Amino acid sequence: MAQRRQGASARTRRRGDQPGVFGAGAGLRIPGMATPPTDYERYLPWRRWVEAGALAALLLGNAVGNSVTTWIELSRHAGNAVQPWEPAVWEGSSALVWAVLIPVIAGMVARYPTHWQNLPQRLPLHLAASVAVSLVHVLAMVALRVVAYRWHGMDYDFGPWPRELLYEYLKDVRSYAAIVVAVELYLLLLRRLQGQAHLLDRPDEGPPVEPVERPERFLVRKLGREFLVAAADIEWLQASGNYVNLRVRGHDYPLRSTITAIEGRLDPSRFLRVHRSYIVNLAQLASIEPLDNGDARLHLKDGTTLPASRSYRGGLRGRLAQA
Repeated sequence: MAQRRQGASARTRRRGDQPGVFGAGAGLRIPGMATPPTDYERYLPWRRWVEAGALAALLLGNAVGNSVTTWIELSRHAGNAVQPWEPAVWEGSSALVWAVLIPVIAGMVARYPTHWQNLPQRLPLHLAASVAVSLVHVLAMVALRVVAYRWHGMDYDFGPWPRELLYEYLKDVRSYAAIVVAVELYLLLLRRLQGQAHLLDRPDEGPPVEPVERPERFLVRKLGREFLVAAADIEWLQASGNYVNLRVRGHDYPLRSTITAIEGRLDPSRFLRVHRSYIVNLAQLASIEPLDNGDARLHLKDGTTLPASRSYRGGLRGRLAQA
């Protein structure tokens, strides 16, 4: 196996947006004919734009709507001293802070997903997070309002802090819960579009037809359809939060597991851990590029490059010596 040396820093290049030759329905492989990109793969280039646009439209629409209704309500009272710009500052300051907080909440939800099985363990986390989010929201919101009011030569009075903090938290905790639910539903939709891998369970009766502890195949559910993926067809695996992405002919199928747990169930003669976040199918390895910092870059047969950290290079070297 050829080895190349180059004093460059390690980088990982993925070809996740290229169509593979693995049919999602029947698992049919036709040489020379590429599978058309899935709905999920067509969505990926637009994902960040769609998410940012949806967030901006939601916050802007909510801020404008609340500003107008607040001004209409205040204008009904005789002797109203509130200036027309003040409701816009109140709602705009809140929207700006939420624009920063919502991506943070979404990242936490993606890293620590909540489902029925772990709901009792996740509730304390979300309760603590809702308090922290509300405190940040209120403090930043008040700071922005103080600046805006001083710009107009006025002082901003938030009111008695204990009472107003409680009032704001009772609103923020509902917003936080709605954000968590919305993000979980969105991630569920993405997983349904992408296709999610599952380990095969033991049959209700009789012995299993293949080893359950060392699976030879994985079940993939995608938009109501099910098909099997052979373990030998997995090119590499990547840790992603509470999931591990199985890379199969240009497609990623997330499996709910830690990379350490799934490592113990893969065939050690075929798969090898090369990084804290990566496992590679040795049959897909084309060459190894040592790097000056002690790490290495693995070049796979399909052109993908994966990192190999120095702590795992010894095991990789030993396995290649046995080949």
